[in-house]
Amino acid sequence: MAESIDILFINPGDRKQIYQDLGDEFCGIEPPVFAGLFATYARQKGASVAIYDTPAMMVPAAEAARVAVEEYSPKLVVIPVYGFQPSASTQNMGSAGKIARLIKEAKGDVKILMTGTHPAALPRRTMQDEAVDFVCDLEGPVTIWKTLQALKAGQDGFANVPSLWWRDAEGRIQAPAEREPLVTDLDGEMPGIAWDLLPMDRYRAHNWHCFTHINERQPYASMHTSLGCPYHCSFCCINAPFGKPSYRLWSPQVVVSEIDFLVERYGVKNIKFVDEMFVLNKRHVAGICDLLAARDYEVNIWAYGRVDTMHDELLDKLKAGGVNWICLGIESASDYVRDGAEKVFSNQDVIDTVRRIQSAGIHIIGNYVFGLPDDTMGRMQQTLDLAQELNCEFANFYSAMAYPGSKLYDMAVEKGLELPHEWHHFSQHGYETLPLANDALSAADILGFRDKAWTDYFTNPKYLDMVRDVFGQEVVDHVGRMTQVPMKRKILGQ
Repeated sequence: MAESIDILFINPGDRKQIYQDLGDEFCGIEPPVFAGLFATYARQKGASVAIYDTPAMMVPAAEAARVAVEEYSPKLVVIPVYGFQPSASTQNMGSAGKIARLIKEAKGDVKILMTGTHPAALPRRTMQDEAVDFVCDLEGPVTIWKTLQALKAGQDGFANVPSLWWRDAEGRIQAPAEREPLVTDLDGEMPGIAWDLLPMDRYRAHNWHCFTHINERQPYASMHTSLGCPYHCSFCCINAPFGKPSYRLWSPQVVVSEIDFLVERYGVKNIKFVDEMFVLNKRHVAGICDLLAARDYEVNIWAYGRVDTMHDELLDKLKAGGVNWICLGIESASDYVRDGAEKVFSNQDVIDTVRRIQSAGIHIIGNYVFGLPDDTMGRMQQTLDLAQELNCEFANFYSAMAYPGSKLYDMAVEKGLELPHEWHHFSQHGYETLPLANDALSAADILGFRDKAWTDYFTNPKYLDMVRDVFGQEVVDHVGRMTQVPMKRKILGQ
């Protein structure tokens, strides 16, 4: 057994369960950014830390549990439950819970803390359902560090740890007396991810991110330049671990210094900015892009933006800084539906913005959601029609899902609507996924439309002709293979 360390961060996940066969070739393999940030924070405080990335290592939960017990012998295991995109935390709870249970079965005195979007949204239920000693109901780093300090000091100090749920000597669940303060000095206290603790050779960019170099998806990294989001869309749970809509920034100098390290140390070219909304603060965006444009290396970055934040004066800077892809949350063609998603812009605004971005030489991945509360079959068709008119270089089609921590979840619980029966059923691509039904549409209606829309979009001759013109025949062939991967769906009888 290796010498004991203070904290072992375990990234949970089961790529096959979440993506079915699409995970083999087409999806990305993302580094666990929050585990990496929290490891940096704990290191800065003097803790010895390690990270075990279960999905990157392509091992089952049992192996992750064995490694935790036999190879690290940590004082505290922390399982940060996040996803590849902001609303995808819940789908990883099945893997997270199994890892925790197997660790406890192997060595019951190992202390386990869960944090992340889902545990923050449902802390009491997580304590009740999972084989864990602690749950953090806010961001995490301060709570993790103070929990470690309490463990080292003895078993009576947990009441003083902010945002920590714990069990007393009688096994009763205790709620925290105070909230964890959000880290405000990001540059000083969490200046980037602990990349040296990660298996960097295993990460892979999403297929579309590399349409200009489809056979060069590695090496790859994803990172934050900001934390939180100032918006509160009904279908999104991004702000659950922050306690409120918020927005904090790393300085452009620190962001680009981390990119310098990734390029120089690991040869990284493909980078994702994980921020829920990168294109928002003009000074922040311009500062990062100007510094990158001054470098003599070439990076291929993608980031999130909103239709109403893609200002003309930023487009040339984004392109010069290596931002080759913008992910736009278009959501719906219906103003009525989009109002509930806090997207108050018209379809013409969407069309004009997409064309302006493309004119700047930046590709677009459009995000669309079918089945939001006011959706109907006709409105979903309008959304597909808009998507096909825009003909973006790639598109994500989602079903409306009541993620814990979102307004939709609270509404669904209040109304007694059917929710997924197990946490991994929240996966958009999973076999047992269950969208949220609304007054006009069943879960099967929504999922069936979504899956057909996806096939129609990626087999549309207009789309394939555009891909051929922009990226070449090899990418057309790649898309063709993608559309041949069968997606089995339980509620559709497949």
